[in-house]
Order: sequence, then C-alpha cells, then structure tokens
Amino acid sequence: MNVREVIDRYYASVNAGQWDSWLELFDDLIVMDEQLGGHVEGRETLRALVGGLERVYSSFQNVPRHIVIDGNQACVVSHISAVSAGGEPIEADVANYFLIQEGRITYLSNFHDSRPFDPVFRRGF
Repeated sequence: MNVREVIDRYYASVNAGQWDSWLELFDDLIVMDEQLGGHVEGRETLRALVGGLERVYSSFQNVPRHIVIDGNQACVVSHISAVSAGGEPIEADVANYFLIQEGRITYLSNFHDSRPFDPVFRRGF
C-alpha cells in the first residue's frame, strides 16, 4: 500500500469500528505518542488499548478534513465526533502525524485539546 492508501484505510477502519483491520496497518514495532493514552510501543500494546476504546465510547467518528503527504510522511487534520459510554457528546479537532514505511505505520503522534475528552476520563479509560 502507498501512503495515501494507508491513510485512507486508517480512517475508514476507525469509522467502521473495524479495530482488527486498523491494527493491521501498524508495524509490529509501532511507536505512538498519543496525547491521551501516552507513549505506546508495539502493536500488541496498542491492541490492548483498543479494548479501552470500545468500553468508553458508544460512538466514535474521526473524519479527515485536510491530508498532506510528503514522501513517507503524512499529516492529517480531522474532526472527532464521539459519544462517551455515559452519553456525553465529544467534539474535537485533531492533527495526526504519520510515518509510514513499507506500507505500515511505524510512528504516529496526535495533537488536540484534551478537555472535550473529560467525560471519558472521568469514567476511567
């Protein structure tokens, strides 16, 4: 897969709730700096975090608004519309940086205002 195809599948998988397909996009040795989840290393560690996502969100959509690709790097500005398991709405603008090598995401970081996610963290992620 080329970089654009990886990015498109990333968001399609997230928005369809297809977490196994989403996880397959990552290299086994993925390094992720996730603003809410912290520093994550390894696809299996990331797999364990997915279960947390399924418990704390009753609905989760992350829709790309702008995609910039430069070689094997991409930056995506998107908007998250979600509903916590407790029914609270969450709206947030996000920027994700991707490094993609040989068709797999090897590094990912994201940046956003964390306050909209307070309902999730009050219940425990």
